[in-house]
Amino acid sequence: MPAVFARRSALRRDPHRLETRGLDSRRWGSRLKALLRALLLLAWPVARAEPVQEIVVVASQFREADVAAVPASLTVLGADSIATGSVQHFEELIPQVPNLNWSGEGSRARYFQVRGTGELEQYQGAPNPSVGFLVDDIDLSGIGGVATSFDVGQIEVLRGPQGTRYGANALAGLVYVETAQPTAVPEAEFSVTGGDDGTWALGGVASGPVADFGEALTWRLAVQQYQADGFRHNAFLGRDDTSGQDEFTARAKLRWQPAAGTTVQLTAMHVNLDDGYDDFAIDNGYTTYSDKPGEDSQRTDAAALRATVGLGAVADLTSISTLASSRSVYAFDADWGNDAYWAPDTYDFTTRIDRDRDTLTQEFRAVSRPGSELLGADWVAGLYVLDLREDVEQRDTARCPASTCGVDFFYDTSDAPAASHYEATSLAAYGELGWDLAGGTRLAAGLRREVRDADYRDSAGNHLDPVDRLWGGDLTLTHRLAAYTAADTTLWARAARGYKAGGFNPSVLAFPADDRLQFGPETLWNYEVGARAAGTDGGWWTSVSLFFQQRDDQQVKIPEQLVEGDPNTFLFFTENAEEGSIRGLELEGRWRPPLPGLDGRLTLGAALGLLDTEIGRFTSRPELEGREQAHAPRYTFAVNGEWRTAGGWFARVDVAGRDGFAIDYCQVDACAAPDPETDAYQVLDLRAGREWGAWSVEAWCRNLLDEQYAVRGFYFGNEPPDFTPALYTRLGDPRHAGLTVKYRL
Repeated sequence: MPAVFARRSALRRDPHRLETRGLDSRRWGSRLKALLRALLLLAWPVARAEPVQEIVVVASQFREADVAAVPASLTVLGADSIATGSVQHFEELIPQVPNLNWSGEGSRARYFQVRGTGELEQYQGAPNPSVGFLVDDIDLSGIGGVATSFDVGQIEVLRGPQGTRYGANALAGLVYVETAQPTAVPEAEFSVTGGDDGTWALGGVASGPVADFGEALTWRLAVQQYQADGFRHNAFLGRDDTSGQDEFTARAKLRWQPAAGTTVQLTAMHVNLDDGYDDFAIDNGYTTYSDKPGEDSQRTDAAALRATVGLGAVADLTSISTLASSRSVYAFDADWGNDAYWAPDTYDFTTRIDRDRDTLTQEFRAVSRPGSELLGADWVAGLYVLDLREDVEQRDTARCPASTCGVDFFYDTSDAPAASHYEATSLAAYGELGWDLAGGTRLAAGLRREVRDADYRDSAGNHLDPVDRLWGGDLTLTHRLAAYTAADTTLWARAARGYKAGGFNPSVLAFPADDRLQFGPETLWNYEVGARAAGTDGGWWTSVSLFFQQRDDQQVKIPEQLVEGDPNTFLFFTENAEEGSIRGLELEGRWRPPLPGLDGRLTLGAALGLLDTEIGRFTSRPELEGREQAHAPRYTFAVNGEWRTAGGWFARVDVAGRDGFAIDYCQVDACAAPDPETDAYQVLDLRAGREWGAWSVEAWCRNLLDEQYAVRGFYFGNEPPDFTPALYTRLGDPRHAGLTVKYRL
C-alpha cells in the first residue's frame, strides 16, 4: 500500500506553493487509490460470515434502541473499540468516525466539526457550539477537553441536526459519551501504561453491588492519572515538557433499582487537565522558541441525577438533573519567540484568557408505554431548562518599540483585563409522535420549541439582552426488510431542522467604533436517505447515508489582524452569511469472515466519509461566496483489521486518513486569495499483545510511520521587522509508542 503510506509534507508557509485543486494528478491519484481500498473493504460484508450475535444499544435517543433500528447516520464506538483505538483521549478515536474533524486549537480536542460544521476555537464570546458534547447527560459542549477515554463504555456520534432531542447545541450533530456502568457482580481492574515522550499512566476501576442490597444497589468508581511531555522541545528554555499533559480523571456512579420499572442513577465526575500549551513554532516544526510558554488547563466538577419511574400503564417518566462547573485557562506566548531569537528586534507579546462556566439543567420526559397511544401513535413529551453563566477575562501584554513594530506597543492589561459576563436561560418544550404502519414501515414526527433569554455585559459598557425564539424538528420514514431478506435491513428517509442561537463578538471591546458586536441565529435543514443492514447470523453489518444540508443565516467566524505587528490583535468576528450548502456520503461496515481450520477470529472494518461544502450568498463578504467551509476535509477514511486467537494473542492494525482542508477564512489578502490548505495525510497505528487469565499485556504504536500533518493553521504576519504574512501550522502527534499492562479481578 505505498500510496496510502506515502509521506506528505504538511508544512507550507509559502503561499506561492499552494496547490491548485484538480491540477495535481499524482495527488488525486493517491487519494483515489485510498478511497478504492476503503470501498473494497466495505463491499466484503456481502460474503458469508461466521455467526456473531451482537446487539448494540443506543442511549442518546428518547428510547434505548438497537442501533440497527435507529434511522440516522450514527457511529457507535463500543468499549472494545475505545480501548483498542485510544491511549488517553477521545481525539484519538476521531479518525474512526466518517465526516468528523477537530480543531487543534488547544492541548486537547474540544472543538469538533461534523460534516464540516462546527467551531474552530472560542477565545471569547458566548458559549454557542454547533456540535453538542455530553458526558453521562452532562452538557459540556464547547469544552470537550475533559473527554478522557479511561473507563468509557460507549461513544455515540450522531451526524445531522438533533433539533427535537437536543436543541440549540446540536445544530450539526452530537457526541454522546457514556462511561461504564456499575455491575451486579464485583469486579476490579488495574492498569499501568508506560511509553516514550515521558508517558505514564496509572488507573483503577472497582465496581459491584452494595452489601445487603444485591443487584438493587450497585456502584462504580474509576480513577486515573496520566502524564506525558507533549512532543515539543523548547530550545530556548531547554525543556521538553512545555506542552506537557498532566491529567487526572475520577468518576463515580451509584445505581439504584428499588422496583421493576424504577431506576435512579447518580453520576459524579472530577477532571483536572493541567496541560501546557507551547505548540506553535515559527518554523512549523516540533521545536519551539517561546520564553513564556502558555497553558491550556481545565478543571471540571459535574454531577447528574437521572431517575425513571413508571406512571402506571401510561408512560415512563424520566427526570434528568445536571450541574457542572468548569474553570479554564488558555494562555500562550503570542510572538512564539524570545529576545535572543528576535534580536536585534524587540518583540514580546502574551495573552491569557480565564474562563469560568457554570451550567444547571433540568429535563422531564414522558415516554408512552404500549397501549397508551395518542391518535394511534406512541408518543414522547418533554420539558427542558438550561441556566448557563460564563465569565471571561482576557489579559494581554506587549513590548515592541516603533523601530520594530512601526508603532510603539507597550501595555499590560493584567490589572484591567477585558472582561465579559454572559448568562442565558433556555426553556424548551418538545414532543414526538410515531406511527407503526403496515409492512414494517414507521413514520415519526418530532418538534421542539425553544426560547433563549440572554444577557451580555462587558467592560466596555456594552449591554445586550436578546431573546431568541427558535424551533426545530424532524420527520422520519423508516422501513424494515427483515421479513423479506437474509439480512436485517432498515431503510430510512429523514428531513430535519436544526437551529443555533445568536451570539456576540467581544473582540470589538478594544475597538469601540466597530459595529459587529452581535450576530444572529442560524438554522440548518438536513435531508437524508440511508440504509443499515446486518447479516442474520450476526457476522457482518454495513450502513450508508446520503445527505444534503441547507444552512440559512450561516454563522461564519472570520479572523482579522487589525494592527500589523501586534499579534494580540489577531481577532475573530462572527458574521451571518445568508446561505450555505453541504452534501455528502457516509459509509461504514464490519465483517468477520469464516476461517475454517484456523484457530482464530479475524474482524475487518472500514469507514468512509465524502463531503462537498460551499458558502453561498454572503452579502457582507461576497469574496467568500462559492468557497468551501474551513476544516471540512473532502474525504475521511479508516480501515482496520484485528486478529484474535483462542490462546489470547491479538493484533490490530488501523489506517486512517483525510483530505486537506482550508485552515480558516479571509486570512490571505483580505479574502482576495484562497485560504491556505493543509495537505492530505494517512496515519498507521499498530497494537499487539496477549490476554491470559486475569492479565493482559499490549504494545502499541500510534503514527508508526511518523507522518507529519497539520491539525490547525493560521496565516498572518508574526516575524519582525517586515511581518510578512505566512502560513503557520500546529502539527498533530508524531510517533508515540508504549506498553499497557492490565490486571482484572
